[in-house]
Amino acid sequence: MKLFRTLLLLLVVALLAACAGKPARDAMPATTLVAPAATEPAADTAAAAPAPMQDTASNSGATQQDNAAAGASDATAPTGAEDDFAALYGGPAPGSEGQNGAAAASMTYDPWEKYNRGVHRFNNAVDRTVARPLATAYVNVVPQFARTGVSNFFSNLRSPLTMVNQVLQGHADDAWDTLGRFLMNSTFGIGGLFDPASKAMVPKRSEDFGQTLGAWGWRGSRYVELPFFGPRTVRDVFGLAGDIPLSPMRQIEMDKVRIGLQGLQLVDMRAQLMAVDSLRDTAVDEYALTRDAWLQRRTYQIEKDLRHGGKRDDDDQPTIPVDAMPMPNWGD
Repeated sequence: MKLFRTLLLLLVVALLAACAGKPARDAMPATTLVAPAATEPAADTAAAAPAPMQDTASNSGATQQDNAAAGASDATAPTGAEDDFAALYGGPAPGSEGQNGAAAASMTYDPWEKYNRGVHRFNNAVDRTVARPLATAYVNVVPQFARTGVSNFFSNLRSPLTMVNQVLQGHADDAWDTLGRFLMNSTFGIGGLFDPASKAMVPKRSEDFGQTLGAWGWRGSRYVELPFFGPRTVRDVFGLAGDIPLSPMRQIEMDKVRIGLQGLQLVDMRAQLMAVDSLRDTAVDEYALTRDAWLQRRTYQIEKDLRHGGKRDDDDQPTIPVDAMPMPNWGD
């Protein structure tokens, strides 16, 4: 948009400069008019007058062109906000290369859209008939403090997975913070039901093997939606295989206990997403909204891992983790 405005400004300046030069040529015939001798000095003065005006107009046009060129040069330098945009959406900063549209188009790589839309309809049917009613009943019956404790418990349970992936990414300081959070919440937080680590200002982060593959260089990947698991990319599907052995919940041998905890985690995650239900229900293309929002969030996570400059807390995972879905223990 800034590049378009700059080109438009240059076009306007060029037109003004061309118009400014025309009066000097139109005034030339005035010097050929026959005038009395007494008025010849005045005629000479009148004839000579347009010349300074032309110089002034030319100088003004040149000044405007220089200012426009300077503005164009300033427009190409990304600002801090544009740099944040690049971190969020995974492309070049707006105005830095003039390829914003190409970057946005390359971010949404969905060659399997027909298949993905079919799976998305299936997932929506399951959500509306099973998941959403259960989450609604959960919110209406369980008090807020109890739901917060459940969310804290499952978030704390993912800490070992996050810590291992931070080590694999070479972020030892982040892994140390995550270890401290896990030990503090597991002990003083009574198994993770409470979150004293946040009150102690220990950063909270969330990592998985899909993000690790992205940090290792697998940046672009085609979008795919899995039954029950929801939005993913091919890279994140491979990441599931790396997360399964590191899942503490999947180490529980008693099927009734493990499946019960997994079901509670799914209901808790669905309850956290109820805030965006109205947005999804009113969207013109709910599939495109879900896909683009998930890909933007995923790109932001990987970009932040690569930059490794922020100490802000991460939000909870927007997708279903591997330990929340009842699956066979492949490691047995």
